[in-house]
Amino acid sequence: MMDNSRDSNFAKRRSVTLDQLVTISDLEKFKSDLLLSIQNLLSDTKRQDEKKWLKSYEVKKLMNISAGTLQNLRTNGTLPFTKIGGIIYYNLADIENIMEGQKSNFGKNF
Repeated sequence: MMDNSRDSNFAKRRSVTLDQLVTISDLEKFKSDLLLSIQNLLSDTKRQDEKKWLKSYEVKKLMNISAGTLQNLRTNGTLPFTKIGGIIYYNLADIENIMEGQKSNFGKNF
């Protein structure tokens, strides 16, 4: 008899109520929420890794230009810069604006 009462207590603890059931739609919602959370984390990480200020060698590589062309962009005022202790820094947003401007003007030249 002792075994029956123990089995009955175990069955009561193991019984599942309707609010504890997981449906396919619950799993799909969980999947969507999880993917959205992962995307948000990845985009936040990308923004943190992105530099705001670039050095000359980084700008030349990014824009695929020579040192002389970079000097011309500085001299004629096309590309604003900041000089600190002999090192020239360029704002990434300024570079992106120049590149976007060139992209939209490209078709107009022909």
